[in-house]
Amino acid sequence: MNARVNTIYTKKYQPFIKWVGGKRGLLTQILEKFPEKFENYHEPFLGGGAVFFELYSKGLLKDKKIYLSDINSELINTYNVVKNNPNELINNLEFFKEQHSKEFYYQTREVDRKKEFKTLTNIQRATRFIYLNKTCFNGLYRVNKKGYFNTPIGSYKNPNIADRDTILSASKALQNAIISNKPFSEVVDNTNKNDLVYFDPPYYPLNATSSFTAYSENEFLDDKQRELFAIFKKLDKTNCFVLHSNSDTDFIKNLYQEHSISFVQANRFINSKSNGRGKINEVLIRSFND
Repeated sequence: MNARVNTIYTKKYQPFIKWVGGKRGLLTQILEKFPEKFENYHEPFLGGGAVFFELYSKGLLKDKKIYLSDINSELINTYNVVKNNPNELINNLEFFKEQHSKEFYYQTREVDRKKEFKTLTNIQRATRFIYLNKTCFNGLYRVNKKGYFNTPIGSYKNPNIADRDTILSASKALQNAIISNKPFSEVVDNTNKNDLVYFDPPYYPLNATSSFTAYSENEFLDDKQRELFAIFKKLDKTNCFVLHSNSDTDFIKNLYQEHSISFVQANRFINSKSNGRGKINEVLIRSFND
């Protein structure tokens, strides 16, 4: 049986947050390019984790070590809380759901500007993170130069703030995962031959006005993309299976021109103008061939 298509596993595990650039609509196209067999799994730009949850749902991570990481400390704290304290988190989110209003949203958003933010427990921080994610504009995680979350409230009639079933199933999927707050460059510290590494970084902007790369307070432009390319090459030399999703731009295609590049079609949602939305090509770069 093809390892990519496993009908034995029918339970669907899925992301518990929305994430700009998330791969839920591309999973079939991406998994078609994965190797048939691999050892351990590494995802250093975790985000919403759609690829991880899909691999887990299909049973493709059974008996493997799983390394999930991200530079966003609030995101990683939330994953660890979902893993270890899902019921307390859900109870807190139920309370936030009852309080939800425009005024409550902006009060909650402003907390990271105050001294009290440093006194919040991990569960309180995770509650705030998920609440803002579910109620802000398009689930866009955006911070200013000081690292303060500054996305405006979204226009939702009934946001799914306390998604009990999804959080509990995500908690189960995460039980055997090692979840770390660290830069992508550290992925080389614990990879071995035949491990699978999936990179889904903030995309290189299509043009000067399309950049949503302020994923943390650090932008992810030319220098960071070249640094990622160097890590890609280093992993390739250790015979890891490496896949990398990015924008269909000359900069990215020139950088990876010696590697296998294929194209997938994604829906673009983050645009204030309706004519700026719709299907768009992305690239999927591999260190290996079919």
